[in-house]
Amino acid sequence: MPARIAAFLVWAAVAACAAFWGLRVLVTPRPVPSQTEPVASAEGRRADVLRLFAVAATPSAAASASAPGLASRFKLIGVMAPKEGERGRDQGIALIAVDEKPPRAYRVGAPIDNALVLQSVAVRSATIGPAQGEPAVQLDLPPLPPPATGSLPAASGLLPAGPVAVPPPAAPDPGPGPSGPPRDLVNRR
Repeated sequence: MPARIAAFLVWAAVAACAAFWGLRVLVTPRPVPSQTEPVASAEGRRADVLRLFAVAATPSAAASASAPGLASRFKLIGVMAPKEGERGRDQGIALIAVDEKPPRAYRVGAPIDNALVLQSVAVRSATIGPAQGEPAVQLDLPPLPPPATGSLPAASGLLPAGPVAVPPPAAPDPGPGPSGPPRDLVNRR
Protein backbone atom coordinates (compact mmCIF):
# COMPACT_ATOMS: atom_id res chain seq x y z
CA MET A 1 0.00 0.00 0.00
CA PRO A 2 2.79 2.52 0.78
CA ALA A 3 4.31 1.82 -2.62
CA ARG A 4 1.04 2.78 -4.34
CA ILE A 5 0.81 6.05 -2.40
CA ALA A 6 4.45 6.88 -3.20
CA ALA A 7 3.86 6.12 -6.90
CA PHE A 8 0.73 8.29 -6.90
CA LEU A 9 2.60 11.22 -5.33
CA VAL A 10 5.50 10.89 -7.78
CA TRP A 11 3.19 10.80 -10.80
CA ALA A 12 1.10 13.70 -9.43
CA ALA A 13 4.29 15.77 -9.12
CA VAL A 14 5.31 14.82 -12.68
CA ALA A 15 1.85 15.80 -14.00
CA ALA A 16 1.94 19.12 -12.13
CA CYS A 17 5.40 19.91 -13.54
CA ALA A 18 4.30 18.99 -17.06
CA ALA A 19 1.19 21.18 -16.78
CA PHE A 20 3.19 24.11 -15.37
CA TRP A 21 5.90 24.03 -18.05
CA GLY A 22 3.39 23.26 -20.80
CA LEU A 23 1.44 26.40 -19.92
CA ARG A 24 4.67 28.42 -19.69
CA VAL A 25 5.92 27.32 -23.09
CA LEU A 26 2.73 27.05 -25.11
CA VAL A 27 0.87 30.19 -23.99
CA THR A 28 1.95 33.34 -25.83
CA PRO A 29 1.45 36.73 -24.20
CA ARG A 30 -0.72 39.38 -25.82
CA PRO A 31 1.20 41.94 -27.89
CA VAL A 32 1.37 45.53 -26.71
CA PRO A 33 -1.27 47.72 -28.45
CA SER A 34 0.10 50.04 -31.12
CA GLN A 35 -1.20 53.23 -29.46
CA THR A 36 0.76 52.75 -26.22
CA GLU A 37 3.57 55.11 -25.31
CA PRO A 38 6.42 54.60 -22.85
CA VAL A 39 5.73 56.19 -19.48
CA ALA A 40 9.15 57.67 -18.84
CA SER A 41 12.62 57.56 -20.24
CA ALA A 42 15.40 55.70 -18.49
CA GLU A 43 16.82 59.00 -17.23
CA GLY A 44 13.47 59.88 -15.65
CA ARG A 45 13.34 56.53 -13.83
CA ARG A 46 16.90 56.98 -12.61
CA ALA A 47 16.10 60.44 -11.27
CA ASP A 48 13.07 59.10 -9.43
CA VAL A 49 15.15 56.38 -7.76
CA LEU A 50 17.82 58.89 -6.77
CA ARG A 51 15.18 61.17 -5.29
CA LEU A 52 13.73 58.19 -3.40
CA PHE A 53 17.06 57.64 -1.65
CA ALA A 54 17.54 61.40 -1.04
CA VAL A 55 20.48 61.80 -3.42
CA ALA A 56 20.79 65.32 -4.82
CA ALA A 57 20.33 65.54 -8.58
CA THR A 58 23.07 66.92 -10.77
CA PRO A 59 22.74 70.63 -11.64
CA SER A 60 22.43 69.97 -15.38
CA ALA A 61 19.51 67.59 -14.85
CA ALA A 62 17.84 70.06 -12.49
CA ALA A 63 18.25 72.93 -14.96
CA SER A 64 16.80 70.94 -17.84
CA ALA A 65 13.89 69.75 -15.69
CA SER A 66 13.08 73.26 -14.40
CA ALA A 67 13.03 74.99 -17.78
CA PRO A 68 11.38 72.73 -20.35
CA GLY A 69 10.29 74.17 -23.66
CA LEU A 70 6.88 75.80 -23.65
CA ALA A 71 5.43 73.42 -26.23
CA SER A 72 6.66 70.33 -24.37
CA ARG A 73 4.71 71.30 -21.25
CA PHE A 74 1.32 70.87 -22.94
CA LYS A 75 -0.29 67.83 -24.52
CA LEU A 76 -3.57 68.05 -26.40
CA ILE A 77 -5.76 65.05 -25.61
CA GLY A 78 -8.99 66.04 -27.39
CA VAL A 79 -11.04 68.94 -28.70
CA MET A 80 -14.71 69.79 -29.05
CA ALA A 81 -14.93 72.52 -31.67
CA PRO A 82 -17.77 73.94 -33.77
CA LYS A 83 -17.90 73.12 -37.47
CA GLU A 84 -16.06 75.43 -39.84
CA GLY A 85 -19.17 77.31 -40.96
CA GLU A 86 -20.78 77.66 -37.51
CA ARG A 87 -20.16 80.65 -35.21
CA GLY A 88 -16.67 81.96 -34.56
CA ARG A 89 -13.49 80.56 -33.16
CA ASP A 90 -14.45 81.79 -29.69
CA GLN A 91 -16.44 78.62 -28.99
CA GLY A 92 -15.07 75.23 -28.04
CA ILE A 93 -13.39 73.16 -25.37
CA ALA A 94 -9.96 71.52 -25.34
CA LEU A 95 -8.76 68.68 -23.12
CA ILE A 96 -5.15 69.56 -22.24
CA ALA A 97 -2.59 67.92 -19.95
CA VAL A 98 -0.17 70.46 -18.41
CA ASP A 99 3.22 69.33 -17.06
CA GLU A 100 2.34 65.59 -17.20
CA LYS A 101 -0.61 66.12 -14.83
CA PRO A 102 -4.02 64.58 -15.55
CA PRO A 103 -5.81 66.39 -18.40
CA ARG A 104 -8.42 69.06 -17.70
CA ALA A 105 -11.06 70.63 -19.92
CA TYR A 106 -10.55 74.32 -20.79
CA ARG A 107 -12.99 76.63 -22.59
CA VAL A 108 -11.74 79.16 -25.10
CA GLY A 109 -10.51 82.16 -23.08
CA ALA A 110 -9.93 80.17 -19.87
CA PRO A 111 -6.55 80.58 -18.16
CA ILE A 112 -4.32 77.53 -18.48
CA ASP A 113 -1.13 78.71 -16.84
CA ASN A 114 -0.04 81.98 -15.18
CA ALA A 115 -0.04 84.17 -18.29
CA LEU A 116 -1.42 81.75 -20.90
CA VAL A 117 -5.01 81.21 -22.01
CA LEU A 118 -6.68 78.94 -24.53
CA GLN A 119 -7.05 81.29 -27.50
CA SER A 120 -8.88 79.16 -30.07
CA VAL A 121 -9.95 75.64 -30.92
CA ALA A 122 -10.13 74.06 -34.37
CA VAL A 123 -11.24 70.61 -35.48
CA ARG A 124 -7.92 68.90 -34.63
CA SER A 125 -5.88 71.65 -32.95
CA ALA A 126 -5.83 74.32 -30.25
CA THR A 127 -3.76 77.48 -29.80
CA ILE A 128 -2.40 78.79 -26.51
CA GLY A 129 -0.95 82.21 -25.84
CA PRO A 130 -1.30 85.41 -23.84
CA ALA A 131 -4.82 86.79 -23.41
CA GLN A 132 -4.20 89.77 -25.74
CA GLY A 133 -1.47 88.65 -28.10
CA GLU A 134 -0.21 86.30 -30.74
CA PRO A 135 -0.46 82.52 -30.20
CA ALA A 136 2.60 81.15 -28.42
CA VAL A 137 1.93 77.45 -28.99
CA GLN A 138 -0.23 75.49 -31.40
CA LEU A 139 -1.11 72.01 -30.20
CA ASP A 140 -2.22 69.40 -32.72
CA LEU A 141 -3.84 66.02 -32.14
CA PRO A 142 -1.84 63.08 -33.48
CA PRO A 143 -3.13 61.73 -36.79
CA LEU A 144 -5.71 58.98 -36.65
CA PRO A 145 -4.48 55.46 -37.37
CA PRO A 146 -5.45 54.09 -40.76
CA PRO A 147 -8.69 52.10 -40.77
CA ALA A 148 -8.49 48.35 -40.58
CA THR A 149 -9.15 46.85 -43.98
CA GLY A 150 -9.45 43.32 -45.18
CA SER A 151 -11.87 40.82 -46.56
CA LEU A 152 -14.12 38.29 -44.94
CA PRO A 153 -13.43 34.62 -45.46
CA ALA A 154 -15.74 32.70 -47.76
CA ALA A 155 -18.77 31.21 -46.07
CA SER A 156 -18.29 27.48 -46.09
CA GLY A 157 -20.77 24.87 -45.04
CA LEU A 158 -23.80 27.13 -45.45
CA LEU A 159 -24.72 26.10 -48.98
CA PRO A 160 -24.79 22.62 -50.48
CA ALA A 161 -21.84 21.73 -52.67
CA GLY A 162 -22.36 21.76 -56.43
CA PRO A 163 -24.98 23.48 -58.54
CA VAL A 164 -28.40 24.02 -57.07
CA ALA A 165 -31.39 23.05 -59.23
CA VAL A 166 -34.03 25.75 -59.33
CA PRO A 167 -37.54 24.53 -60.31
CA PRO A 168 -39.07 26.30 -63.33
CA PRO A 169 -41.85 28.75 -62.57
CA ALA A 170 -45.33 27.26 -62.60
CA ALA A 171 -47.64 28.12 -65.51
CA PRO A 172 -50.53 30.38 -64.58
CA ASP A 173 -53.85 28.61 -64.00
CA PRO A 174 -56.35 29.56 -66.75
CA GLY A 175 -59.22 29.23 -64.30
CA PRO A 176 -62.80 28.22 -65.14
CA GLY A 177 -63.77 28.99 -68.62
CA PRO A 178 -66.18 27.90 -71.25
CA SER A 179 -64.35 24.61 -71.68
CA GLY A 180 -65.49 23.16 -68.33
CA PRO A 181 -64.43 22.81 -64.72
CA PRO A 182 -60.92 23.68 -63.57
CA ARG A 183 -58.23 21.16 -64.29
CA ASP A 184 -57.48 20.32 -60.69
CA LEU A 185 -61.06 19.16 -60.14
CA VAL A 186 -61.11 16.76 -63.09
CA ASN A 187 -60.79 13.10 -62.13
CA ARG A 188 -57.88 11.42 -63.78
CA ARG A 189 -58.09 7.76 -64.49
